[in-house]
Amino acid sequence: MTRYFVALLPPAGIQDSVGALKQHFAVHYASEAAQKSPPHITLQPPFNWLPERGALEPALNAFAQSQAPLRVVLSGFAAFAPRVIYIRVHASLELSTLQRTLADHLRTLGIVDPHAHRPFTPHMTVAFRDLTGQHFKTAWSEFEHRRFDCEFTASSLALLVHDTRRWNVGAEFPFV
Repeated sequence: MTRYFVALLPPAGIQDSVGALKQHFAVHYASEAAQKSPPHITLQPPFNWLPERGALEPALNAFAQSQAPLRVVLSGFAAFAPRVIYIRVHASLELSTLQRTLADHLRTLGIVDPHAHRPFTPHMTVAFRDLTGQHFKTAWSEFEHRRFDCEFTASSLALLVHDTRRWNVGAEFPFV
């Protein structure tokens, strides 16, 4: 059984900037867990897929071929207290629609988000899970009002694969 998730990846320059922030949290706040995946916006959280169920890639490619590139706006920081600090992603209608239609498409394959009852809050995590309560308070006071403003055009879906240590990009599926 293999673990996967589906996400949008920012371009290399933004990945570098976000990667530097993740490194800052690792060095200054002992929060290294976010470094185990490339900077991304999760559209479908981790799920297990058995090879005997068939190839996942053709289904994702077919879905991506029905989507148009979309503008993604990153603006400032927010938190899911008391463990997660993230870069805020503007929840545009296009992004919300992409996430919802992807979830519907994957549901036809038997992939269901166990947290589907929660509202979609697009974000790009910079610290989580191993961020202690005390470090969260200190880090949040540093980042709560810090600026981070950029935008990019998302032109593909990424399928990330877990190798038992970290998440790696397994494949990308371009939008039309």
